[in-house]
Amino acid sequence: MTARRELALVAAGAVVLTVAMTYPLAFKLGHVARIDNGDGQFAVWNVAWVARTLVVDPVHVFDANIFYPHRGTLAYSEANLGAGILALPTYWLTRNPYAALNIAILCGFVLSAIGMYFLVRYLTRDRRAAVISAIAFAFCPYTFAHSAQIQLQMVAGLPFSMLAFHRIADRPTAGRGAALGAALAAQALFCGYYEVFVLLAVGYAIVVVASTRGYWTAGRFWMAMTVAALVTVALVLPMFVPYLRVQRAGFSRSLELASSFRATWSTYFASAAYAHTWLLLRLPAWGEVAFPGMIPMLLGIAGFVIAARRRGELALLYGGLAVLAAWASFGPPAGLYTLMYRTVPLFEWLRAPARFGLMVTFTLDVLAGVAASYLLPATRRGTVAAAIVSLALAAELCTPSPMREVLPPEPVYRVLAGEPAGPVIEMPFFYLDYMFPRHTNYMLESTVHWMPLVNGYSDFIPQDFRDHVLTLAPFPSRDAFQLLEPLHIRYAVFHMHWYNVENQNDVIGRLKQFAPYLRLIYADRSTRLYEIVGFPR
Repeated sequence: MTARRELALVAAGAVVLTVAMTYPLAFKLGHVARIDNGDGQFAVWNVAWVARTLVVDPVHVFDANIFYPHRGTLAYSEANLGAGILALPTYWLTRNPYAALNIAILCGFVLSAIGMYFLVRYLTRDRRAAVISAIAFAFCPYTFAHSAQIQLQMVAGLPFSMLAFHRIADRPTAGRGAALGAALAAQALFCGYYEVFVLLAVGYAIVVVASTRGYWTAGRFWMAMTVAALVTVALVLPMFVPYLRVQRAGFSRSLELASSFRATWSTYFASAAYAHTWLLLRLPAWGEVAFPGMIPMLLGIAGFVIAARRRGELALLYGGLAVLAAWASFGPPAGLYTLMYRTVPLFEWLRAPARFGLMVTFTLDVLAGVAASYLLPATRRGTVAAAIVSLALAAELCTPSPMREVLPPEPVYRVLAGEPAGPVIEMPFFYLDYMFPRHTNYMLESTVHWMPLVNGYSDFIPQDFRDHVLTLAPFPSRDAFQLLEPLHIRYAVFHMHWYNVENQNDVIGRLKQFAPYLRLIYADRSTRLYEIVGFPR
């Protein structure tokens, strides 16, 4: 079979499996989404913003339309440039932000399956083992658990990067070094968290390979790794600069915060798959999902045992990675995470040690392929057995869809989209910390008009936003007008149904009091749109 034909068949199989495992997502691209929480709403807005702005104004893609008048606000969280690129054609064909996000999600599954297939195919020379590993990794419970966080579903860079590394280890060349650099840079575009993970993984792999093969003085190997580093830096640096500005503005995560997001033993048995429901009901409290599945876990353990006897380097590399990742996932109290926090650059940007559980799943899935390659006989019977294992694996990992039908945008936003552009403030202006995520409602609806919002929500909240929320919350008021005047805020949208009766009456009274400064553009039973035509003195 030619390489091109194999790639086509693998890609086609990955597409079919993705459509089946995520049903009915592929058939309702523009009509369903995970918007029952702030993360899901943020993801729709984020991917649509990138897909749109990379075409209309690529230079200012980081100047997202939130926290006006701040700039560089896309860097307040994961930029999701990779997901936006995947979504770009769909967004411009449909102008539907839900379709854009959902196509990126589907592409993420497909790319993950393809990447893991070719990694295990390279390591084992067994297509059947590669299929088993591809299914186990692409559709693992961890990925499904993060359906509201697009960046955490973009895991394909892990297998592609490790494949590129193994190719360097076997035959170091500048071209292969450049390929590794490109793979690492691509992972950074998709998810910064996993960029840190894969850099740590490659760093550990370098130590293992250099030690087992005597590469410490192999000039060609280090030349290839140097090329990989230079390519990575050259491709990632332009995207990285906005994050340095955010760091200088005070963004970091403390060890105390990380302790709140560490794994427990129950993390490694938590899964939302149908087949694991009985197990989930019997677990103590868990905050992350990292169960790889029963079949991958058993095959992964068997693969480690087999590799330890026959392929020591592979056992040391992937077995060691599994142990180190599990150790780090237990957070600061376990020690390793604290050590890396204090010594590894950028580690203070991470928040959730439990997400290292993905690396445990990844390594077990690679080792599962090793086990399959040794346990399956090279006969027709072995191929039939591999098919049965693959079907059983897909059945075990089948997970209920969390996607729900979405409602059309509120009519007020269609009206606003037809008005001359100008900054907008949306009310109620949620002012308590635990209510900040509700500003993502406004961000999601802004995909209709794309005007700048005073509102916003992200991982990093500007200090002046926090300082001003209590002043803006009772808008219209004299103090709020005074704060908004230098910003030239042009529109105010009031969602009257989100106020309780007492507050709603208070808002109506203040709207009447400041009527000379507000021109009513649109009103229905639940919303009102005003243009700010003046400011009280």
